[in-house]
Amino acid sequence: MWSFPKRGNWATHDAKWRGNWSPYIPRNIILRYSSEGNLLLDQFAGGGTTLVEAKLLNRNIIGIDVNDVALNRCREKVDFEHDSIVGNVSIHKGDARNLDFISDESIDLICTHPPYANIIKYSEGMDIPSDLSNYGVKQFLVEMKNVASESYRVLKKGKFCAILMGDTRQKGHIVPMGFEVMKIFETVGFKTKEIIIKEQHNCKATGFWKTNSVKYNFLLIAHEYLFIFRKT
Repeated sequence: MWSFPKRGNWATHDAKWRGNWSPYIPRNIILRYSSEGNLLLDQFAGGGTTLVEAKLLNRNIIGIDVNDVALNRCREKVDFEHDSIVGNVSIHKGDARNLDFISDESIDLICTHPPYANIIKYSEGMDIPSDLSNYGVKQFLVEMKNVASESYRVLKKGKFCAILMGDTRQKGHIVPMGFEVMKIFETVGFKTKEIIIKEQHNCKATGFWKTNSVKYNFLLIAHEYLFIFRKT
C-alpha cells in the first residue's frame, strides 16, 4: 500500500491539473523498474507529472496526449534546466490506441495514469472525439483493449507497464473499473506482477461524496489501484 498525503511540490510540480497523480508515484515506479538512459512512455501525459520525473531521473521519455491544452502544459512543465539532468523529453499529439510512430519493442517502461472513463471530462467543450475521458464506462473499457494492445506491442520483452486506475460508483453500486482494466491488459498478454493499493488524499469531490454517502448509506472510495504488468 502506498500513501502520499503531500502531493510533492519540487521542480515544476503542482496540483493545478485535475486528477493528476502525485509525483511520488511515477518517481517510485521509475526508480524501481528502469535505469538511467532508458526510454519511457506516458501515453496519457495530461499534466506532465511523469515527464518531469523522467527528466529529473535522467530517463528519456515520450509523452503523448490528444489534448492540445495538456500538451502545452507539458511543454511548460519540462522547460527547466539543471547541471545534472540529461533526460530527454519528446512530446507528441497522438492517440494511446494507435502508437504507429513508435517501433515494436522499443520502450523500456510504460508509466501512465489514464482517465477513469468520463469521471473528469478533460476536453469538455472541445471537439476531441478521441479523448477517452468522453466515453462512458462500457465504451471506455472497449477502447482500453486497444490501449493495452499497443502498450504490449511497443514494450520490450521482460519490461514493465505501470497503470494507475480507480473505480467509480453508479446508482449506488461500485463499478470495478480497476480490475476490469487489469483483466484487459492480461488478455493481450501481460502478466500482473504487483497490485498496489494507492490511498487517495485531498480529492476535490470528497465533500459532495461524503454528504451523499451519509444520505444514501454507502462507503467512500478512498483508494486507486496501481497495476504493474510485465511483458513475458
